Amino acid sequence: MTFGQNARRSDSLRLSFEFFPPRSEEGERQLGETIDALAAYAPEFVSVTYGAGGSTRQPTLATLARIIRDTPLEAAAHLTCVGATRPEVNAVIEEFSAVGIRHFVALRGDPAGGVGAAYQPHPGGYANAAELVAGLRQIGEFEISVSAYPEKHPESRDVAADIDMLKRKVDAGATRALTQFFFDNDLYARYLERVRAAGITIPIVPGILPVHNLGQVQKFAGLCGATVPQWLAERLAPLDASPEERAAVAAEIAARQVEGLIGLGIDEFHFYTMNRSALVSAVLDQVGFRRRNQAAA
Repeated sequence: MTFGQNARRSDSLRLSFEFFPPRSEEGERQLGETIDALAAYAPEFVSVTYGAGGSTRQPTLATLARIIRDTPLEAAAHLTCVGATRPEVNAVIEEFSAVGIRHFVALRGDPAGGVGAAYQPHPGGYANAAELVAGLRQIGEFEISVSAYPEKHPESRDVAADIDMLKRKVDAGATRALTQFFFDNDLYARYLERVRAAGITIPIVPGILPVHNLGQVQKFAGLCGATVPQWLAERLAPLDASPEERAAVAAEIAARQVEGLIGLGIDEFHFYTMNRSALVSAVLDQVGFRRRNQAAA
């Protein structure tokens, strides 16, 4: 398939990007450059994460406000309900709404003791993401995205229980699900088949994580219940001393994954950027997504 054919096809594909609030002046500079670079692909929206227990509330709010003020992008705010009462969470919703947020990514969040700790709903709080979605629906006419897990959430009893929770979130008013990252498209295809069989019709948008750092991704995968295939580790691990070659191989791997998903009929993708643009851009260029300046040419 030629680039021209890819480019024409990409006109019907949609993108979104995830960022996290920076922790330093250098991080702010890097994020600004990343947003500017990826804005050229005209994403449907960009989202900003929200730290455990609201630990990044102000940095998240500041990042969202800057995106709304300085770019044409639609910004979505991640929101969790761990460690807070309903009035406290509602106050955050109102605060984010006041700067222009109309799209929330509603998540339960990690337990107060960290990943692996037993989750206990906060007294007087939203017990889970389904209740949080319902709360958002009562407060305003928001677009609401939620999470989905092709390999199930690590705390779910089984995949059926996991899909039941997703259905509860949809019944409460969720309009889109963004999946945890995965590397095996067959896992996603089987999951999607089960989701549709359960009567869930909202978009189940695959989350794509180009591998910047293999060790970091393996750690993330261990925490969230995702699988890093042996073949991927074997391809990338020997390239630690050759960053340019490693980046080229990582981009090729992610691009082939996206191509495979397109072959399954998927037309929307959510990229976990790690606040870096080069590798994500390399993937999108290989697949044939056009930048604005290319579209105008």
